[in-house]
Amino acid sequence: MTTQTPTAPADEFNGHLEGQKLFKEWYADLETARERGEKVANVFVMGNAIEILRCFDFKLVFPEINSLQTGVRKVSEDYLRDSEDYGYSPDVCSYVKADVGLILREQKHPAGLIPKADLAIMSNMCATFIKWGEIWERMLNTPTFSLDLPGQRAGNWKVRPGDAQHIADAQWIESQFRDLIDRCEKITGKRFDIDRLAEVEDRVNRMVKHWNNVMALNRVSPAPYNAMLDGLTYIGIMNVYRGTEEGVEYMRRLEEQLRAKVARGEGRVPHEKFRLLFSGTPCYVSMRRLVELFESWGGVFAYSDYLTFAAGGMDAGEMAYDTSRPLESLAEVTALAAHRGLSNQFFAHERLAQQIRDYDVDGIVFHGIKSCRFVSSGMADTRNFLSNQMSVPSLYIESDLIDPRYWSDAQIKNRVDAFFESLKQRGGSAITAGKDAATITEESQS
Repeated sequence: MTTQTPTAPADEFNGHLEGQKLFKEWYADLETARERGEKVANVFVMGNAIEILRCFDFKLVFPEINSLQTGVRKVSEDYLRDSEDYGYSPDVCSYVKADVGLILREQKHPAGLIPKADLAIMSNMCATFIKWGEIWERMLNTPTFSLDLPGQRAGNWKVRPGDAQHIADAQWIESQFRDLIDRCEKITGKRFDIDRLAEVEDRVNRMVKHWNNVMALNRVSPAPYNAMLDGLTYIGIMNVYRGTEEGVEYMRRLEEQLRAKVARGEGRVPHEKFRLLFSGTPCYVSMRRLVELFESWGGVFAYSDYLTFAAGGMDAGEMAYDTSRPLESLAEVTALAAHRGLSNQFFAHERLAQQIRDYDVDGIVFHGIKSCRFVSSGMADTRNFLSNQMSVPSLYIESDLIDPRYWSDAQIKNRVDAFFESLKQRGGSAITAGKDAATITEESQS
């Protein structure tokens, strides 16, 4: 990114507004990329090798973000109907259908013209990614590159840095990265610069450190932000600006602002009563309404597992690059991140159990997605496990990522109201906060 965004004092910085500003700059930069003769790559938010692409000055297009933005801007149904008229089933991932609608509209997006990609990176982090890439190959003749990233093999199975399995996984990934580098050199005509990769990784390290601190601050009661509204803006910047100075500065200022809120005892919800965990992907077309239904009862989403897998797993202390050996370290961290990201989809109960303890959660909200079997299929088992093992109340609601036809306001409101009536009988962790601000601040800085 070349655009510089002026900073503001901590008490004037607004993470949501500054995030929106950065998104506008990103879309404006994309719209003029072809005029500047720059190369463009399609990448997903998980398993994407952004660090390598930045070394070759690719402008990055995130098709998932383009699709969800049609939902946020209340025009997604038009794009979905175009793809269904073209022949796609209503059961196909609505992100994919919105993107097909974008192609049928000659890349005209409500945020601006989206350039066609010179390269697309897919991975097995989501089963849909590979088929999505085939659509680009068929409809746009886009060259594609697929990454095979090992995930978690079984329940309670963990990859530990440096053990035999982690070394084998990292070597497998590194060999694929070397192939990707060769492909990038041919497309761009540029030679790979290992020192530049180290510089990008250093910025990612700084950005991830601030991001981890931001998430840790929400362990305080009252929580300074809502993980399923404010958090969606934050995670968007984590993805779009990963490895840039703009991204580092945004996360630094965000952490500073939220620390100031915690010090003042200021929460997202004025009178926080219930601390909640959101599991699953958002309903972007009605996200504000969904959050409103919970906040009206004094409930705040202190955490969401979406903030883990939507960042590709880059939300843990061990996710730090060794910049003295950039390529090898990139492969090692990618192996850990893939394991962590995929675990939230196939072994969600293990991660959720820990998050329930970390964030003093009173209840879990599971959001099933009509067009996303990948995320939604295991929710019933996960819900049953947590209910039996931890006696945590839970609510299951269903809608869609960006398809407004699957949102039923009256039905969801009734379910939410009934959920809170049951929570009232139990009391809430928010009333007797498990950790104070000083403790959280000390932990997140260590």
